[in-house]
Amino acid sequence: MSEPEIPLRTAHSRRLLLDFLLILLGLACLAVLQPFLAAIAWALILSYVTWPVHRWIRAALGKFDFAAALVSTMLVICAVVVPVLWLAVLVQGELVAGYGNLAAYFAAGPHPLPAMVRNIPGIGAQLQASIDRLAASPEAFGRSLMGWVQRWVTTSPGLAANISRNVGKALTTVFTLYFCYRDGDAAMRQARAVIRRLFGKRLDPYFQSAGIMMRTVVYGSLVCALAQGLIAGLGFWIVGMQAPVLLGALTGLLSAVPWVGTASVWGPIAVWLLVTGKIWQGAVLLGWGVLLVHPTDNILRPFLISRVAHVPFLLVMFGALGGLSCFGLVGVFVGPVLLTVGLAIWRAWAEE
Repeated sequence: MSEPEIPLRTAHSRRLLLDFLLILLGLACLAVLQPFLAAIAWALILSYVTWPVHRWIRAALGKFDFAAALVSTMLVICAVVVPVLWLAVLVQGELVAGYGNLAAYFAAGPHPLPAMVRNIPGIGAQLQASIDRLAASPEAFGRSLMGWVQRWVTTSPGLAANISRNVGKALTTVFTLYFCYRDGDAAMRQARAVIRRLFGKRLDPYFQSAGIMMRTVVYGSLVCALAQGLIAGLGFWIVGMQAPVLLGALTGLLSAVPWVGTASVWGPIAVWLLVTGKIWQGAVLLGWGVLLVHPTDNILRPFLISRVAHVPFLLVMFGALGGLSCFGLVGVFVGPVLLTVGLAIWRAWAEE
């Protein structure tokens, strides 16, 4: 006997119920993964842009996929962590030397500020009074510095938690990156099969556009960081700063932080030069940072991305800034990709 036929309405209701349950399951999975989404996004970005190198390593090691994934992960760690640790060690030494120089400066006696600084309304007189107070007592500078550090830590109750959270995200990213290398091909085949089963080959151009944009954003960011570091290092050398290479490298590293990243290096140095009477050095460094270092990222990055990915300049800028606002630092890469896919879909619909 043949099985009784299911009425069309009943089959349609069951399909709707199944779709509803699948949506609930997807939302539940997103809720479970929500604390790890940023780490997963970073791992996917790093694995995607370095996949050609991993493919070469995997070909050299043959069938040992786990070993190739481990080697690729270690290379990424060395490329990211080692320079950061190197800069941290150098910065620590420079901070110790800078503290000694400042202590000797205040211990040498009163230091009248330049007239142009003293005459700044509301700031000049207060700044001169602070310097006179520190110069009157050689130990005052150390006490003031320790008090400032204590107040900063006290007013940042979540500082330790934020540090531990970021360390945890970094470890999660590295752990996820290993599995992206090891199982990336299998995961991509499965995803491609499911997507083509649901949508056919219609989405292939959009994924291609997203991939091009992702690589372009990452490589453009690296080029901009290198350019800003070189320009800033040249400026530090012109004004006679010690360790211009270190300061330039630190500027390039902090260029990943939009708007104020590079200014956190050259800004305080320029102000200090002005305060200590080195007027032309401080003015040159301040103008160098405002006119050359800072605009490099805002002009060069969108220009490179828009030329390679054929995306309007304004869309790239909005994608980076909007992504940063919505998703944090990873949004600088995710935002332009999302807008690029949206633009590709718009163009395809407009052509149809």
